[in-house]
Amino acid sequence: MSSVIELEDRYCAHNYHPLPVVLTRGEGVFVWDENGKKYLDMMSAYSAVSHGHANPRLVQVLKDQAETLSIVSRAFYTDKLGPFLQRVCELTGQDMALPMNTGAEAVETAVKAARKWGYEVKGIEKDKAEIIACTGNFHGRTTTIIAFSDEPEYQKGFGPFPAGFRIVQYGDAEALEKMITPNTAAFLVEPIQGEGGIVMPPRGYLKKCQEICRKHNVLLIADEIQTGLGRTGSLLACDHEDVVPDGLILGKALGGGILPVSMFLAKREVMEVFIPGTHGSTFGGNPLAAAVGLEALNILVEDKLPERSKELGDYLLGKLHEIDSPLIQSISGCGLFIGIAIDPALGSARIICEVLMDRGLLSKETHETVVRLAPPLVITREQIDWALGLISEVLQEMDKMRLAS
Repeated sequence: MSSVIELEDRYCAHNYHPLPVVLTRGEGVFVWDENGKKYLDMMSAYSAVSHGHANPRLVQVLKDQAETLSIVSRAFYTDKLGPFLQRVCELTGQDMALPMNTGAEAVETAVKAARKWGYEVKGIEKDKAEIIACTGNFHGRTTTIIAFSDEPEYQKGFGPFPAGFRIVQYGDAEALEKMITPNTAAFLVEPIQGEGGIVMPPRGYLKKCQEICRKHNVLLIADEIQTGLGRTGSLLACDHEDVVPDGLILGKALGGGILPVSMFLAKREVMEVFIPGTHGSTFGGNPLAAAVGLEALNILVEDKLPERSKELGDYLLGKLHEIDSPLIQSISGCGLFIGIAIDPALGSARIICEVLMDRGLLSKETHETVVRLAPPLVITREQIDWALGLISEVLQEMDKMRLAS
């Protein structure tokens, strides 16, 4: 075992189960380990590195801003935050935004906004506001957020949990409408579930949910931390159904794979429930993050990364469906956001990821059953072809080994 791995295992809490590789450098779609071995990154840090590793434009902006002004807190105005928020609001069709750092912080912000809107605008009785989330959801790891998870492992040993959340079957719009009460403030949903295994809801689901929410005066809040900013082949996954949610949560790729940058965006009547003293973040919206975030958005638009994701994602999905392997239970996805579900009776997604790693391709399993493919959006067709050949080869070899045993 690498001494670096041993050191991390000794001093770092074991809250992750990393693949046994030590990465030291990245460029574009590639990363290198401590021994100089090169890998194709088909993970892109859970969609955070959509622009590619060490994107030159982002690195230059980072350097320039770091040499000028990095952080002064929101106690003062800066020249970088306004242009950044204007750009992201105009691109997403939202009125206002509240910048944070991590995705979980942005989700927490959305929860607070929904509850306060419920009391001050909708007129819900004090401390009775409810937020509906979905089965299989993943919105983060804070105690509030895991309170509305239905994954036992996320909750075990961390209670008691705050009340005010209800869980509805993902993909079932009729069930959502039946669950809504006069106390329902918001419906929080991922347009495509990432950690759940790249789960696609039925076509038209999000549009129907929007209609239901409007009918009952309930906020539709879309968590696009993973699916947003080009990952699914459009700027937002909501765009596939022409849905503009009442609230939108962004993160990961917003920081260009360089910094943690997130935000909650919403229509004006929702965001105006925040007044000085009701919410804050020392680092949220700092000049360094705002400069990098603005450049990340500019690159997405100028380099047409959403369009690239759609074209190459369609190609990758089509080619994956041509692979004939009994290990594959199903393939799902949209754009460059794809999951290969492995039949648990025949194989392990973790083992497949480990073998792929040995051959020079990095991915990561989800719930031991799904191999995730979400490369940087700057990947080329030739690089995808190489990955496809390797995936097919590994699946065939593993199936032969299974039959031989």
